[in-house]
Amino acid sequence: MSRRRLLAVTGGVVAVLAAAYVGGYVLTGQRLPADTTIAGVDVGGKSPDEAEAALTRGLAERVEEPIVATFEEQKFELDPEQAGLAVDVPASVRAAGGRSWDPRDMIALFAGGSDHDPQLRVDDTKLAAAVASVAETVDQPVVQAQITFPDAKPKARQPKPGNQVPQDEFAQTIRESWLTSEDPIRVPVAAVAPAVDRAGLERAMREIAQPAVSAPVTLKVGSSRADLPVTAYAPALSIVVRDGAMVPTIDAKDLAGPLTSSVTGIGRRAVDASFRFEGGRPVVVPSKAGIGLDPKTMAEQLVPVLTKTGDQRVITVEATTVQPDFTTQDAEALGIKERIGSFTTEYPHADYRNTNQAEAARRIDGTILKPGETFSFNETVGERTAANGFVSGFVINGGVFREELGGGVSQVATTAYNAAFFAGLDDVEHHPHAFYIDRYPVGREATIYYGSLDLRFRNPYKTGVVIRAWVDKSSPGSSGRMNVEIYGTKVYEVKSRQSKRYNFREPGTQYDDTPACVSQSPVTGFDIDIHRDFYQGGKRVKTEKDTAYYQAADRVICGKKPKSD
Repeated sequence: MSRRRLLAVTGGVVAVLAAAYVGGYVLTGQRLPADTTIAGVDVGGKSPDEAEAALTRGLAERVEEPIVATFEEQKFELDPEQAGLAVDVPASVRAAGGRSWDPRDMIALFAGGSDHDPQLRVDDTKLAAAVASVAETVDQPVVQAQITFPDAKPKARQPKPGNQVPQDEFAQTIRESWLTSEDPIRVPVAAVAPAVDRAGLERAMREIAQPAVSAPVTLKVGSSRADLPVTAYAPALSIVVRDGAMVPTIDAKDLAGPLTSSVTGIGRRAVDASFRFEGGRPVVVPSKAGIGLDPKTMAEQLVPVLTKTGDQRVITVEATTVQPDFTTQDAEALGIKERIGSFTTEYPHADYRNTNQAEAARRIDGTILKPGETFSFNETVGERTAANGFVSGFVINGGVFREELGGGVSQVATTAYNAAFFAGLDDVEHHPHAFYIDRYPVGREATIYYGSLDLRFRNPYKTGVVIRAWVDKSSPGSSGRMNVEIYGTKVYEVKSRQSKRYNFREPGTQYDDTPACVSQSPVTGFDIDIHRDFYQGGKRVKTEKDTAYYQAADRVICGKKPKSD
């Protein structure tokens, strides 16, 4: 064959292959490969428009089915739409086929395709909220080691490990499993170890706690000496975990009381300005300067000598005029004039509720928020311990009732949240209970757990606010009342409205044969939207929306699970 003829043949072959290649490219854009499925829906051999229609029909029911997640014997159901999940149908079809210069895609048109995962549109904020609602039930807060000093004697709280849902991992698992797996999703849980173990706690007892209360601390004030007895500083002392180690700390506020003439023979305590309430209006109670020992300085100086003995257990201090932290002028400058929000909730009689709610209310009462300041329930009330005046009662822990110190305090948080809600304060952090408790306003309630869940709200106004809180205690046959009022200068009239309940979740049954078991009736879970409307001059000027997610509460039966036949 001549060279010219060979070139002509070769050119012809190349032209045929090129035409076939271009034709293959065109065909890949006209129909999907044979036997192609998306999330199990057959779209093979269909045009892109036909494939989109088939995929929409094939997933119509499945996209509305709840996402089921499990942890041990608990089951959670998440509504895909509320969790921010939707199928991007056009993108799913493009990912399964479409025009391509890849020869393998051209061959697949005839040889057959494969199953493809759907492409999703995800609202990350909604998905995070749905994941957090499950985590709130599953998480078991770690209990850190701590030593307190009730009756001026060291009392240790043993550390306990906790667990925590890695929420980013859980969210990713939901993304990957939705519509691609028929099996329930297992909620991932990571163990959380206490920062200090039992051995570290025992060492702190020997090396810090016992020496700290072994003898008074001598105060040198000029030419005078006075003993600060252990009973004076022990209530302010605690040994806590900080940066992985146990360290002593003294609360200057709790120390301020003993630093008066009745204990040390030195000086007079400064008194902050405060508010009392007459006829629904706040009245400033003037401040008073003091003479004596500054509690902040004292707290700093005391800590280093608590483990010393003999002549080293001495600190030199100076008695000076002590100005109040909050003066009469400070109080008057805040412009607090009237009640701007209030709320009351009722509770059935229980001695532990009377005690715990009254103690929490006492600690909240009189709290002042300057413009821009944020209230923290946990910081204000402190840890719910026996040393802090709290007793054992029922709390929700892990989706079931358990008896712990501070039971009933969440009612104080719920009442404070609602008072702040209607006062128009900014909602910084609040957490509805894991399941709905019908004595609280639906969708407008708050649970707390020290070190884990907090209630926080911010004063957004140019004037200050002050919180008034008190309890009308219950008695046998009569309910108690938890009351919170917030005073400031009124800017808005605030109203609440709500959606219908939706996305219902049915409870299951748990058996518990541990001594901690509390039998529990089942409660249906649901979601509800709460709208907060702000009015000025009778006109609505803004609205805020919040969604409360309530998990189903299982029936809890105390005892071993019956064996299946």
